[in-house]
Amino acid sequence: MVILNFVIAVLTATAVFGFALFLLRRMKSKEDSLQNRMAYFSGVDGSLNNTADDGRKKRRRGQSLTERGRLVIRTIAERVSAFQKDNSFDLKMQQAAWPLLGSEFQVIMLIVGLLTGIVLGLLTLKLSMLFFGFIGGVLGCMAALSITIQRRKAAFMNQLGDMLSMVANALRAGFSFMQALEHTATEMSDPVRLEVSKVARDVNVGMPLEEALNNMTKRVQSPDFNLVVSAVLIQRQVGGNLAQILDVISETINERIRMRREVSALTAQGRMSGLILVALPFALAGLLNAINPNYLDPLFNEPYGRMAVGGALVMILMGCIAIKKIVDIDM
Repeated sequence: MVILNFVIAVLTATAVFGFALFLLRRMKSKEDSLQNRMAYFSGVDGSLNNTADDGRKKRRRGQSLTERGRLVIRTIAERVSAFQKDNSFDLKMQQAAWPLLGSEFQVIMLIVGLLTGIVLGLLTLKLSMLFFGFIGGVLGCMAALSITIQRRKAAFMNQLGDMLSMVANALRAGFSFMQALEHTATEMSDPVRLEVSKVARDVNVGMPLEEALNNMTKRVQSPDFNLVVSAVLIQRQVGGNLAQILDVISETINERIRMRREVSALTAQGRMSGLILVALPFALAGLLNAINPNYLDPLFNEPYGRMAVGGALVMILMGCIAIKKIVDIDM
């Protein structure tokens, strides 16, 4: 039952975090100040402290509940950032394209964990569920962040070949490299549009192109895009036909994407087997508990039953690791 309660805690935390993220996105509007936008893109937490208190007091009138909630989160995040020299979550927020600072996300994780623990504690009337609920809430937030980043990376990889072809065609038409990037940002969809717009904006405010492209490589974390950046920087130093270089790289990337899709199709059965291996025991335990709540009591109350549960979990973990090693082909 402890395992089942922990799974329920993680699912509840994921739902609560998703709802909170939905409210935060609805709340963010175009009237945000330039200072706060620069704080997000540059990751400078100190800009939050420079917001005028008088302006805050004026904006509090007529604020909705979600806006006040974000103001509370920002206020707490200011205190958290004061004890942190470098917050690694700032980069993750940019990778996920979430309108948050790293310190704000940490505050949200804490709030979601506390709410999940309180809800599960009230539902089960068990003090231990407060702890499991808090851990499940934090893990649920981290899982949602990781899934969002991975999906965004995959979407960027699928658009990279078309992006390079568009840049190469723009260069042949007489555009400069920066003009070609700006043209690409207007024609393509997210995440390429957002990432290229950030590069163009950084260059327009005085940042060197090399630094802007390196910052983009940190956000997208794509080996294929690292190859593109290296080719562009070398071409700017030694010269050459950049459009032709990008065409060759684009063709190579498209072939790699095609091979990844073929490998994904060939390993789909193994990945589905791993998913069933993990989900089936918990689903079966939940079904049996719903049909006969006392049927699984010896499995969790008796010493030998607990040993069997522990051994089963270890074997499930070993099976997952083995299947992942088989189907995870590095390309």
